[in-house]
Parts: sequence; C-alpha cells; structure tokens
Amino acid sequence: MDSLIFDLDGTLWDATEAFYICWNEAFLKYDETKNGMSLEEIKNVMGMTMDDILEKFFPQLSEELRKDVIDECTKIELKYLSKNGGKLYPELESTIKELSKKYRLFIVSNCVNGYIQCFLEAHNLKKYFIDFEDPSRTGLEKAENIKIVIKRNKLIKPAYVGDTKWDAIASDKAGVPFIYASYGFGDLDKYDYKIDNLKELLNITNIKG
Repeated sequence: MDSLIFDLDGTLWDATEAFYICWNEAFLKYDETKNGMSLEEIKNVMGMTMDDILEKFFPQLSEELRKDVIDECTKIELKYLSKNGGKLYPELESTIKELSKKYRLFIVSNCVNGYIQCFLEAHNLKKYFIDFEDPSRTGLEKAENIKIVIKRNKLIKPAYVGDTKWDAIASDKAGVPFIYASYGFGDLDKYDYKIDNLKELLNITNIKG
C-alpha cells in the first residue's frame, strides 16, 4: 500500500449537525421542502449525493426546483462550514500527520464543490493531502472519481477508507481495497480491513493491493 484515499463524512469528520442547521434553513424557503429533515434522517443518508437525498425525501420536486434547493443548501452550508468547520474525529490531525509521512493522502467524497475545501481550510489540514475529487467537478460517481485520483497521481497500491455501503461499493468498482471506518454512519460486514478509530490506521501492515 502506497497511498490512502479517504471519504470525508463519517470518516474524517461529522458535519451532520451543520447540515441539520443549514439544510433546514434552506428547506424553509420552499413550500415543497418546508417540513425539512431530522438529524437522524440526515445521518442515515450520509454517503449519498445531495441530488439523491432530495430525490429520496422530496420526490415531488421538479428537476429545476431540486437544483435551486441544492444551490441554496450549498450556499448556506459552505458559508457555515468555512467559518465553523465540522466535528473532527478524535486524534484526526495527529493521525493524519503521521500517515502523511508514510503514505500519500487523498480525499474522494460525494459532496458539493467547495465542501472538501472547507474541511481542509477550516481545520488547517491542506498540507497533509495531495489531491481530492468530488462529483460536482467531474459529473461522475465515486468509483470513477477514485479512478481519476489514482490515474492523475499515478498511484500503484492505494486503499480507500470509508464508512458506508456506498463507499464499499465504490471501492469494489474502482478495484481498490476497502478499509471500513466502523465509527462512522454505516453498518457493514463486508470489507478488507476494519478500523474502530482513526488511530488504528497507523497499525495497518497487511492490506493487500
């Protein structure tokens, strides 16, 4: 293994409380979404794209209105996160700092453009990560974005770290080993390696790939 590609939500940080505040502020502006989403509902859709989330909870939205709602959610969310950041998982920076000495580090997440940048800049973590990708920039699903990062950075033996079934599926499609972050939002029984906290990544020595 020469590199680690990370999911963001449920893997590096938990921003669901920020989503709850920001999304519901945006939802109140439209009759079709004014009932909003609960915190638990938001936690249960982590790993999905915003487009898929709105399709699931507000299927009555037209394509045009769904785009407007996404834009409004994004505007409020990015403003909030750029100022406040999210809830980092325990020992994140110290672990990432140590990992960066041994592996090249990347992020691929199903998020809006600017979201990964908020994570990196609000918490001063940009110096540890070489590259990142998201579907708002490529128009592609997570597996393809993993492949893009691998090709762009000439990675030989990468592994993907994530917490949901969507991450496991993407890893499989991309042909890379999957490290399951069990402390996140998912509940999985199929993975190549499991960690119960971020620090356990420092002890990985037997991942194939």
